[in-house]
Amino acid sequence: MKKIGVVLSGCGVYDGSEIHEAVLTLLAIDKAGAEAVCMAPDVNQMHVINHLTGEEEEGSRNVLSESARIARGHIKNIDDVRAADIDALVFPGGFGAAKNLCDFAVKGVDCTVLENVAGLVNEMIDAKKPVGAACIAPALLAGIFKGTNRIKPRLTIGNDKATAQAIESMGSAHINCPVKEFTVDEENRIVSTPAYMLDAGISDVADGIEKMINAVIGLT
Repeated sequence: MKKIGVVLSGCGVYDGSEIHEAVLTLLAIDKAGAEAVCMAPDVNQMHVINHLTGEEEEGSRNVLSESARIARGHIKNIDDVRAADIDALVFPGGFGAAKNLCDFAVKGVDCTVLENVAGLVNEMIDAKKPVGAACIAPALLAGIFKGTNRIKPRLTIGNDKATAQAIESMGSAHINCPVKEFTVDEENRIVSTPAYMLDAGISDVADGIEKMINAVIGLT
């Protein structure tokens, strides 16, 4: 059975993983007959958002423990996962991907990515194992490879001009894509889909994510 790593970034669209995207990712992996290996970094979130009001709250939450809510407790510290342990790696979206796994939400093209996250992605690329990304997560991938001259990924976040420009400014190529579809960078074995970066319903997002997951597994 193929093992597909799923990197979570908390629990909730505004300060963690987008829950619909994360669950649809897990569902698509299971439907494809593969095993999801959930993981997250053991760090504090950038901040805590009240998802009812949209306002920032006092206090802190841990990305790993919050992500465990989505994974039903079956989750690993990303420090303990290597490319040799999995066949592919996937990033659902949500602001956590741009706030907790990296700081793209704050610094844009000047962003940095958590060392353990970037390290695992680089291991996957070196091992020629596929990587998938949904929603805003492709910007994280662009941040990993900016200025390295290692690879120049072809990615999509849909058609948001500002984010697409940021991705291209970091040295990656952006491809416009509708929500039900996905983009494949065959050379670098990277698959991406817009998900909720576009104004879409959950069934449309589900279509795109399932196609992305099937494409990722097809590259293993």
